[in-house]
Amino acid sequence: MTMMSLSWSLVSIANKKQQQIRRFKITIHRLFGFAFLCSISFFLFSPKIPRSPNYHQFADMRNLLGVPNTLNVITNFPFLVVGVLGLILALEGGFFTISSQAEISTWILFYAGILGVAFGSVYYHMKPDNNRVLWDTLPMMVAYSSLFSSLVVERIGQRIGLGCMCALLFAAFTCIVYERIYDDIRLCLMFQLILPLAIAAVAYMYPSNYTHSTYWFSSIGIYLLAKLEAVSDKKLYRANNYVISGHSLEHVCLALIPFLLSVMLICRERKFKRLGDLKDQL
Repeated sequence: MTMMSLSWSLVSIANKKQQQIRRFKITIHRLFGFAFLCSISFFLFSPKIPRSPNYHQFADMRNLLGVPNTLNVITNFPFLVVGVLGLILALEGGFFTISSQAEISTWILFYAGILGVAFGSVYYHMKPDNNRVLWDTLPMMVAYSSLFSSLVVERIGQRIGLGCMCALLFAAFTCIVYERIYDDIRLCLMFQLILPLAIAAVAYMYPSNYTHSTYWFSSIGIYLLAKLEAVSDKKLYRANNYVISGHSLEHVCLALIPFLLSVMLICRERKFKRLGDLKDQL
């Protein structure tokens, strides 16, 4: 009876997984179709959007101890710490709860992207201009791509997730090259808008194989707060009597996301045990 119950459980899990994959394929086709139509409409009916010089005019441009834009520079330090530690732990392979090589690959790329954000953002904020901003933008797009891919690997399937990672990385580099050649940020804007929404949608629609999945939603909430802080850069700077600007607060908030996800990887456990583990208990 025990073996029969185990077999039925495994069959039920496999069927649910197949249903998830079919639903994901249908959903992804619709999303791609909708995104394609929106992209075509956007390009047909909107003018080219060059990056405005005002984009680089942040509220806090103080020069302390000889460091230009000091707080906007040093608030990238948390990215460096979390990126280095996360990359080491992901490469080590035994500290995080990760159950497949595909997951390891996506998380390694995520922490590499966070590390790239630390260096790229410092380089950009030392002298903000159109030539340096791509080194701030590209690592963030790589981090978004790998984070979405890790979620798909975890909840949908390894091959689909790795395929998403390759496609999104290609799209990220294409967006950056397009902006550099044509001085048009429309593709980068769409990438940075759609992908976080897609992460939220997949996290909501597909159940996790692990515990502590609420960390995904906490991270999404922090991301929205960070974007609100960026938009309110000057207002927040004035509100706290010119101590710290909204953009610097955005850096701090965004660095909390990989920290929370690292805590999730450490604390979580698999909900469904593997067949070998179940047999050992019989």
